[in-house]
Amino acid sequence: MNLIFAQLFDLRTQGLIYVVDILLVAYVIYRLLKLVRGRRAWRIAIGIGFFVAALVLSERFQLNTLHWILDKATLLAPVALVILFLPELRQAVEGFGKLGGWTDRLITAQQKTTIDTVQQICAAVAEMAEHRIGALIVIERTTRLQEVADNGIPVHAKVTAPLIGAIFYHGNPLHDGAIVIRGDEVVAAACRLPMSESTTIPGHFHMRHRAGIGISEHSDAIVVIVSEERGEIAVAHEAILLPLSDELELRRYLERELRDMSEVRRRRKRMQRARKQEHPEPKEVVTK
Repeated sequence: MNLIFAQLFDLRTQGLIYVVDILLVAYVIYRLLKLVRGRRAWRIAIGIGFFVAALVLSERFQLNTLHWILDKATLLAPVALVILFLPELRQAVEGFGKLGGWTDRLITAQQKTTIDTVQQICAAVAEMAEHRIGALIVIERTTRLQEVADNGIPVHAKVTAPLIGAIFYHGNPLHDGAIVIRGDEVVAAACRLPMSESTTIPGHFHMRHRAGIGISEHSDAIVVIVSEERGEIAVAHEAILLPLSDELELRRYLERELRDMSEVRRRRKRMQRARKQEHPEPKEVVTK
């Protein structure tokens, strides 16, 4: 009897291992498909599929010369795949390394963006959108963007609305490019960002939006984009472009994504206490 139970336990354990194995493989395939969807890598993957089909069909129909050429080309396949998929492979490895994001918080001490900085950014964006001044604001989170900051002009100044507006003013030599904000500091201006090659970006979005999406594909930064042509506000985060209606929606988005909500609650409590001190409740008079 014990032998039977032991065999049943082994069968269940083996079946559980098979299920876990299948789920892990399915998850890896899903992540790979999600990674290449809508990008240059998707077209490369389709091309590889046609290459494999041609290799199989050439052998099936005895096209010896064509099959010999394709077969020899497969010897270079590993090197070619690494070269062709280098950006996507790098992003995939970085994604696996994050393990849900806790490793970034362990390794990199993220500098928190205070509520005053969020207000300054929103005020500057509102004014630039009203006057149709193009802007590209990269707000650093856990992924350190030192390489991006190094290709620009060092600023190292506290974030204020007048400073942001002055940087992106048309007469300023630093207006053509992005600014990088780390915590409450403008680290650099006139920074060059990697361009996204996604085919899902609408045609009316041009270089500024592609640059914003591009840096969001390689990091967890939040990028605020102001369109010079239409005066519209948008946010790029995790390779997704999100149009926003106004400054209030931008402020809510940044507070939700950037800020520690406990600090928001503490600020609200302080404001409520201040209101109570300004307008104290009338005391009840007890008459005998």
